[in-house]
Amino acid sequence: MSDLSSLGDELSALGCAALVDAMGRLHGHRAHILPLTSPDPGRPLFGRVATIAFMPWRDDLEESSKTFADFFFGALGGSPREKVLVLSSGGHPEASHGGGTKLLRAARHGLAGIMADGRLRDFGQLRGYPFATWCRGEAARWGGDTVMPYAVDVAVEFAGVCVTPGDYAFADPSGAVIIPADSLSRVLDTARQIEAEEARAAEAIGAEKYPPVNLTRP
Repeated sequence: MSDLSSLGDELSALGCAALVDAMGRLHGHRAHILPLTSPDPGRPLFGRVATIAFMPWRDDLEESSKTFADFFFGALGGSPREKVLVLSSGGHPEASHGGGTKLLRAARHGLAGIMADGRLRDFGQLRGYPFATWCRGEAARWGGDTVMPYAVDVAVEFAGVCVTPGDYAFADPSGAVIIPADSLSRVLDTARQIEAEEARAAEAIGAEKYPPVNLTRP
């Protein structure tokens, strides 16, 4: 097991809520994303971010003639293993941004996961791949005439959150959080502290005695 996988296991044990609380103590910007959908909700996502920015489709731009593979390999460079490929919505979160065939590349090249601010097709196929997938929901219709990949390795907006290449993304059924790379260690330490604080609070609540009830009427 890689160091990143071990770290992912610890973050999964802490859960997204503790990580969001930790980010709130350390940073003033929004870092949380409301719950997404997954073909396998029991599989959390964690890894270093690479980005593809989507835009509304246009037929007169050079980018419209490129394939998804061009953007996929451009975003991941020479080190795709254990990365999370983040796809922005292009203003159309209801449109399909890919499916089982295109995203087979993520399985072949060892990605940790896909996180899409749009819908994805072929949940049955995606469920069988070895990476985690989180998105806006399943789509039946192809979306290539609605949105298109436009740029790689750039900051993107994802559900109101700024995501930059090199950040860390974590997602589980309660939501997702984007953690700046330089803050990962501090966020993890703070999340551990929060977990300990909550355990102590739960213990104190468990030891509470119900106050006596005064049945005397004036």
